[in-house]
Amino acid sequence: MYLRIHRSAGSQEVVGICDRELLGTTLTEGDLNVVISPTFFGETVATQEEVLAALSDCRNINMFGERCVSLAIQQGYVDKEACRMIAGVPHAVIL
Repeated sequence: MYLRIHRSAGSQEVVGICDRELLGTTLTEGDLNVVISPTFFGETVATQEEVLAALSDCRNINMFGERCVSLAIQQGYVDKEACRMIAGVPHAVIL
């Protein structure tokens, strides 16, 4: 999984997490196009422990992919019913 934590002075951290095979792809469904960009999701592979730490510490997370979304569901950070499929790829947001 890729993980990037965006930090800016005076605002909350925003975290992007995606499964490795999705980085650099575009998900298209109807009029919706979502770019899984290294600019947002990073280019450094994260361990499961690093992903779990981000899930426990951060309050604004955007994630794409079967593995990362399933991990968030299994650990109780995301309710399965709150997830969405975009072009067959699980997507979850934690706010």
